[in-house]
Amino acid sequence: MKWRERLVTNIVISFLACIILIVVFGKIFFVPLRRVLKLIANSILGGMLIYIINFVGSLFNFHIGLNVITSIFVGILGIPGAVLLVVFKVILG
Repeated sequence: MKWRERLVTNIVISFLACIILIVVFGKIFFVPLRRVLKLIANSILGGMLIYIINFVGSLFNFHIGLNVITSIFVGILGIPGAVLLVVFKVILG
């Protein structure tokens, strides 16, 4: 094999190795980032749902505290989480 053929072969192997590393690192870092962004979006929606519950509940003198913990709770569990917060509030007074 001539030195030019070895050079081309080494360049191709290096190029493929870089592509594989980019794919591996992309999967390692992008998947957790996607989960964090989904949790943030769901927490914002959970906060809006708690706000709606408080708006309707103001007619009945009912209020759930809108804070980071409750909005993340509703963000993770969704509507069942909001129902669970309402049940806790009714049971605990």
